[in-house]
This record gives sequence, C-alpha cells and structure tokens, in this order.
Amino acid sequence: MSPATPDPENGGAALELLVHGVGGATPADMLDDPRTVRVTGDRTAAVFRRRDDVDAEEHPERHAEGPVPEAYCWSNLTSGNGTRALWLLLLPFMVANLAHWMRPPTEGRPRLLRLYGVLVRLVALTLTVLLTAAACEVALDLTAWQCAGSAGCAGQRSWLGFLSAERAGWWSQPGRRLALAALVPAALVGLLWYLSNRTWSAYEAQRPPTGYDADPDAEPAPAPSADGDTEAADTTTPAPATPVELRPALGRPGFWYGRRLVARLRAAHTAAGFLTVATVLAAAAAAHDHRSGAGGAQELLGRLLHIALGVLACVVLWVVCRRGRSEHRLDLRIERALVSWLPATALLLLALTAVHTGWSRPDWTSTGTLPGTGLFGGLTLAQGGLVVALAAVALLLHSPRRDPRTALYGLGGPATAMLACALGGVMSGGVAQRVADWLDGAGTPGTGDGPITGPPVLLSWQASVIPVLLLLLLAPSALLVARTVLAGRRLRPVVDAAYRQTNPDRLRTDQIAASRARAALTDSAPVLIGVVSGATLLLGAASVAGAWASGNVPGRAFDGAHPAVASVATAAQSLGSWMIGFGFLLFVTLGRRAYKDRSARRTIGILWDVGTFWPRAAHPFAPPCYAERAVPDLSWRMSSWTRQTGGRLVISGHSQGSVLAAAAVWQLPPATRGRVALLTYGSPLERLYGRWFPAYFGPEALRGLHRTVHGWSNLYRATDPIGGPVRVPAEGDRPDVDRPELLDPVAYGRTREHPLPEPILGHSDYQADPAFAAARAALLDRLPPALPRQRHNTRPAQGSSGRSSG
Repeated sequence: MSPATPDPENGGAALELLVHGVGGATPADMLDDPRTVRVTGDRTAAVFRRRDDVDAEEHPERHAEGPVPEAYCWSNLTSGNGTRALWLLLLPFMVANLAHWMRPPTEGRPRLLRLYGVLVRLVALTLTVLLTAAACEVALDLTAWQCAGSAGCAGQRSWLGFLSAERAGWWSQPGRRLALAALVPAALVGLLWYLSNRTWSAYEAQRPPTGYDADPDAEPAPAPSADGDTEAADTTTPAPATPVELRPALGRPGFWYGRRLVARLRAAHTAAGFLTVATVLAAAAAAHDHRSGAGGAQELLGRLLHIALGVLACVVLWVVCRRGRSEHRLDLRIERALVSWLPATALLLLALTAVHTGWSRPDWTSTGTLPGTGLFGGLTLAQGGLVVALAAVALLLHSPRRDPRTALYGLGGPATAMLACALGGVMSGGVAQRVADWLDGAGTPGTGDGPITGPPVLLSWQASVIPVLLLLLLAPSALLVARTVLAGRRLRPVVDAAYRQTNPDRLRTDQIAASRARAALTDSAPVLIGVVSGATLLLGAASVAGAWASGNVPGRAFDGAHPAVASVATAAQSLGSWMIGFGFLLFVTLGRRAYKDRSARRTIGILWDVGTFWPRAAHPFAPPCYAERAVPDLSWRMSSWTRQTGGRLVISGHSQGSVLAAAAVWQLPPATRGRVALLTYGSPLERLYGRWFPAYFGPEALRGLHRTVHGWSNLYRATDPIGGPVRVPAEGDRPDVDRPELLDPVAYGRTREHPLPEPILGHSDYQADPAFAAARAALLDRLPPALPRQRHNTRPAQGSSGRSSG
C-alpha cells in the first residue's frame, strides 16, 4: 500500500527494518512484493528484501525518496516443523520459567533478589520430579506392580504375559518387573536432556554483538575462551559498558546468552529425574526388606544406596540453589565436570538401584499400590510452601515502590508459579487417571470393583476439586461479561464524539463500542489469574488434607455421610476424573493436529511467541527461547548496516515484534543507538510486559529507553486487545512516545475516499493507516544525516545466492 504522506527526501541512506508479530508473516506480505530475496540468515530466521532493493547500498541514488525496506522473519523459530507442536507438553515448564522474570523491580536488596530466584528454581525442580513421578506411576505402579501382579488384568493383555505373576517366570518377581519398567521414566528423562541440549544449540547459541564502536580497520583482539585461555577470535574487544542508569537489564551483554546457567540446570534436573526413578525403586525394595527382615549383603547394599541417593540429592539442591545468571558480562565458561558427571553419576546410581531391586526375593508379592506413592503428597506440600514463600518475598520486593500498574501488586510471579504447579498436576494426574481407567476395564479405579487398585488416593482428590474450581470461576467470569456489556453501552457517546457523528448509526456505533469493550478485557486478566491461583492453592491444600485424613478416594470417604453429601462426592470424583483425563487428551490432540496442520501449528506457535520470549533461567526443559536467536540477529543487523553505510535506520515492530525490537535496541552500543529510531505499533510493551514483568519493562526501563534511543513513536488503537499505549511522557526536547489514538475503523460510514464499509482491524494491519507513514517520516527526519564513510564492502551477504523466496 502506498504511503499516505511523502517520505523524507534528504538525510542520505535510510533503512526500515520491519519485524512482524505473533503468528508470523511472509516476506512478501511484509514487503508488499511477491519477489523477495533472502539477503542474510537461514531457513529458521532471515532478513529479506525486495529483489529490486538488493543492491541499494551500491546505488543510493535510486532510493532517495524513502527508506529501503527490509523484513526480518522469525516465525519458524516458534511454528516451523511439526515436531515443535510436541512442545505443548512442556507447558508447565514454560509457565514456571515465566515466574522467574515476573519479579518486582528493586534496588539494593540483593539477598531478596537471590532468594526469589532460588525459590523459583526450586519450584521448577519440583515440576521435573513431578513429571518423572507421573511416568513412574504409570510404568512402575499401575503397569508393572498392579496390572502385572493381577491375573485378571494381565490375562486381558498379552503384551504383559511375560511379566505376569501367575506364570512364575523369571520376570514375574515384583522387583524385576519394576526394574524393567524403570526404563520408561529413565528414557523420558534422557529425552528431555537431549531436547534441551539440542534446542540450545539451535536457538540460544547466538552471541550478542560486541565491538562495533571500534576502529573498523583495527585487528581483532584475542578473546577469552570457555576454558579461560585466550584464542584468536573473529570479534573485536567489547566496547566499554555504558553507565548503569543507561544499561538496564535487557541491555546487559550477557542477558541473551545464558549458556552456563542452562547447562548447569540441565545437569541438575536430569540428575533429579534419574534420582526420582531410583528413589521409587529403592522405596519399594526397602518396604519389602523391612517387612521380611532381610539381612546380609542385600540389606547393606540397600542402606548404602539410600545414603548415596540422599547425598546426590543434596548435591542437586546445592547446584540449583547456587547463584543464577551472569548478565553483566558474556559468560562463556562451562562447569564441565559438573555438567558431565552429575547426570552420569545419577544414572549409575539408578542402575545400581535397579540391580538391587531386581535381586531375587521369592516371597515378594505385589498387592495394593506401590510403596512410596506418598511422593505426590510431599511434592504437593512442597510446591504450596514454596509458592507461599515466593509470595512473601515478592511482597517485600514490591513494597518500597508500589506501582498501581503492576499486575497483582507484585504477586504475578507467585501466581504464575502456582499455575505451573496446577498444570503439572493436571497433566500428571490426567495420564495416571486415563491409564488406570484403561487397565481397570469396566471397573472404577480406587473403588475396588476392578482388577487393579488404581492411582494414589491424592490424585483422585485432586481430580475431584477441578469441578469445584470451575464453579468458583463462574462468578468472576459472569462479572467480567456483565461489565463488558455495560462498558460497551457507556462507550457509545465516546464513539460518536470521536467520529463527530450528529446522526449516528446505532448498529455501527454498537459494533465499534463493543470492540473497544472486548479489547479492554485484557486489562482484567490479573483478576482472573489471581482468583485461579488462590483457589488452586486452597483446593490443593484441601485435597492433601482429605487424602491423608481419609486414606480413601472421595467416593468412598463419604460412605457414612448423608446420602446427598455422598452423592456429591461421588459425582465430583467421576466428573473430575473425566475432566482431568479430557484435559490431557486435549493437549495430545492439539499437539497431533499441529503436527499435521500448518495453520494449527501457527496458532499454537502464538502461545510460544509470548511464553518463550524469556531465556531459560528457571527450567532447562522449557521450550527454547527464540529471543536468544532473534535479538542478536536484529542487533547484529542494525550494527552492521549503520557501521557500513553510516546511514539512518528505523526499526519498526508490530506486536511481539515491537518487544524484540526494543530488546535489540537496548543491546546496541551508544554510537549505533544514536543512528536508530524505534517505531512500535500494536505493542504490548507496557500493557502486558510492563505490568507482568515490571523489573524489565516497568516505567523506569521504558523511560530509560526513550532517553537513550534517538527517537521513538508508538501507535495504538482502543480496539486492540493486545497493543496499547506505552505511557512514556515527553522529556526535555523529546516528545511523547504515544501518538494520538488511531481511529478504528478509519471511517465511520461510506465516504468518497472509502465507498465501502471499513472493517474494524483491531490488532492487525497498522501499516494501512495513514498515521503509520507519517510517524515513520517524522522519525527519519529527526535522525541525523548519514555519515560519509569509506565503504570496504557495503553489499549485504547473499544468504540465498540470489534465490527468490516469493
């Protein structure tokens, strides 16, 4: 679409770097030309130009009327091939990782900051243990212990015949069945380690730019290697850091390069997973040996294994509780001994435990549930205690500077951590419930009318509180719906006044007002999340108390109560079991559909666009952080172009692209930042990130960005449910960042310029508004003229050898 206002015709070379938002966009759509060429990058993320603009640096006279447009496409980082749809199963890990970045801003309280990070990492560790325990429940308890030990269950499944206790084969002893079944959760832990290691290499191994302010003809200085020695490097000596007040967290050299912490946490979580499997095996064998009074080498080995498990568990906790990220410098060191030996030692200990459990015990029989299933109750209590402690620390951090815009008064991190625990419980409980229903045939697990006993009682109680939670959510949901309807009615005169309508069309006004009211629902998200988190914490505590007090499933725990109470308890258990299983099946179905359907894969990718923006600082098995690839890409591109041409640059980002653009600008050296302007539209920088991540996108950080960048303009609409104003006021000679609110739709009714009804665009198509071209032109006019430079190699690298991607 042609710009509504002319672009500046002076100032020399200019570049407009476009960054798309959630859901992705094609280069052809971004550049409004089907003939596009990849000028740098790869199939995962790349910069594209129109074919006619490839040699723009060599012929600047051809582009005197406006900036050369470039499109940075990063959608394949989150919604590329079908296997990435399986990341949906890592949702609890991703949510726990978000809690790390939601801490309130503070200064001069390092101990509280460190305690906050430690508590979040411990919550993340419990999720790894919970996932492994769920796999142990399915493979060891329900399958190897209960079903293979029951003639009725094993007889209906031929694939369990060689494990059946009725056949009295070599594998029929419970210990050997458990040792064999332990391969399943151990393989799951190994798979998570492999995926974490592989995705780090593909996504998070990009170093931030350094040394662009150095003399371009100077020889590169040696840089320290990961081992502490010096070696020849292809980068120049890093530029000195800017003052602290000009260098917020997202601008620190090591913020987007957390290699050391991810490697350390990956080793600790992998070891924790192996230790969980070994603990389940050791607990089962110890329970039998204690009852039978076994002695000799068998008992001695069991005690030594328990001591070793405890010692290694303490080592894992020490590793997790150590100091977190090193953001002030590029941390290239890797603790090789720890990373290599900790998981290997845990795996060796697991193997020894499996051998000990498989020791011949002819008198061992499997009845009831597997000993040691109280692990779920301990995990639930630990998670609740950690979340409460995290909330106390967050309140202490938030108290000195109370910003009314901060979500949940600084409790966004603890609330999100509670949601991560709830998601982990739903997924682990859903797997156990569905497998138990399948193995129990026509019976109901936990009621004693089938061939197996069923999963632990606590899982049935946790499933039973899900209908109660949904009932509790009906009241705030109904309140929000009613408030939205009333807000739409109150906005009618506002809409008529905005379009200067003296004789308004009531239907058209209602459509626009309703769109504005629905868009405002985003600001009510903290209320819903707070209600869900608080209710989940209380109901989780109630389920633990009920399970431990009664020792039975809810349907049996109230057998002697009033018939109405007993009926409600039975209905809650049945409905909850169905719902928790349905939730897990929904995850699997969405993942399978996204694996086959690219459009569905892009929809799921939108979740990751928001959730995986942050580095893996709490959970190493979370989906990879695409920003650790995208932010260095954008920083390198802006630095290299301004250094080669001395020209002006406007980086314009839509939606999530505006967050990437701001993060990349923060990473630029001061000399480069002085030649860059920022244009954001449909931006969640303040509305979502500023409220939920105040330590990194709070008011002070955004005002600091306004002071350090040469120019910044933000466009927004009242009908946009995602973007909004950034609320950065004018300062000195710098105008307000927020430009006047854009009308949406552009025209109220039919006009000569708009003979057909204009649609309500909401979050999309900001570039079609005439205000976009005007804002870009104003930013370019504010930038200083291009610097005369001797260009050694101004032509961009041809990443695709001139091939068209259009």
